[in-house]
Amino acid sequence: MAADAMEQDYVLIVEPNLTGHRWRYVEWTMQACAEAGYPCMLVTECANEDHRLARQITAANRPDQQIAFVDPEERPRNRLREPNEYWRFHRYFRRVYTIISRMQAIRLVVVPYVDYFFYSLPFLGSPFGDTPWIGITMRATFHHHKVGIKAPDRPFVNAIKAQLFKRAIRTTGLRTLLTIDPTLPEWAARSTSKHSAAIAYVADPFPDEQAENPALARQRLGLDPDQRYLLVYGAITERKGIYELVHALTRLDHAPTLIVAGEQDAGTRHFMRNHVRSLKPAPLILDAFISNDTERDLFSACDAVWLGYKGHYGMSGVLVQAYRFGKPVIATEDGLIGWFSRRCELGPILSDLSSASIGRAITETMTSWPHAPQAAPSARDDLLSRHTLGQFKQTLLQQMA
Repeated sequence: MAADAMEQDYVLIVEPNLTGHRWRYVEWTMQACAEAGYPCMLVTECANEDHRLARQITAANRPDQQIAFVDPEERPRNRLREPNEYWRFHRYFRRVYTIISRMQAIRLVVVPYVDYFFYSLPFLGSPFGDTPWIGITMRATFHHHKVGIKAPDRPFVNAIKAQLFKRAIRTTGLRTLLTIDPTLPEWAARSTSKHSAAIAYVADPFPDEQAENPALARQRLGLDPDQRYLLVYGAITERKGIYELVHALTRLDHAPTLIVAGEQDAGTRHFMRNHVRSLKPAPLILDAFISNDTERDLFSACDAVWLGYKGHYGMSGVLVQAYRFGKPVIATEDGLIGWFSRRCELGPILSDLSSASIGRAITETMTSWPHAPQAAPSARDDLLSRHTLGQFKQTLLQQMA
């Protein structure tokens, strides 16, 4: 197939930003295309040429897995600024499509993070002409109050976004809107017209891993077999609630050892440097990209996982990983993290991030979790057992077929 790939119609994947877990969504989409025999092309900004995924695609040099770099056009001096970011990104996606479609026939466009321009669609239409496309939304929260998820109450903004959403899903060419929020398709089924694009749930995946023997994992990481460990994992920023967690741990008798694993931003790095000496026992800090093997060992070795995030109302792959490894989580009550944690009884829920609340939750976690869930296992497991990479690819390919 590779030999005549360039003659075939391509799946175009557009993602300007490869930070956080966005590059993972791109990688998984490309893997799904390869498994189904669809040649595909990723387009991203030039600043990402040195990103590990871009280097990987370039080094593999496969005709059916292409990469191209396109930057936003320079805005002429006499042109007025776009009204907002949605307009600016819409123009970028339209520019990518225009450039690539002149060189290569495109059968379908996949947008792994459609929230860039979604609310501009009622005004500007599809950036991809008549070509069918699929988008994944990760940030739609306007419906949360209606479905019992705790989120900021912004009735005016939410009402506007609900109306824009209803119009956006009627955009020409939009075949399916996938969402990592299981409550959005439910809301849409009650609230949107029959003439809209399909809205389907795609479980936010985490790479499929089996738990390692905790003693072996601790041995490899050089951890004490008798200590208790609390893991903070992923891109480490102030929004992870890390500042509040550190302050709470310094006030706690018999505190667990903190493990902070993942690349830190400058502010967090500065904070950790100043506070690391006040933590007893001394924390383990891995301020770097974490390999799959180390990730597996970390989730196997720890006793609990921290999800006390601030201002984050979406889903979390770390939550899925903690569930898969049978580890309790300490989670804020907000957004989908709180919704899943409560519904699936994954650990104590924080009503605020005060040192007293965090201290109580840590003590409870280390003494009485994991305990047998009260919820019917089928309801609990059906939700989180679907968060596999295989399920993600299958859902995506069903919509692409």
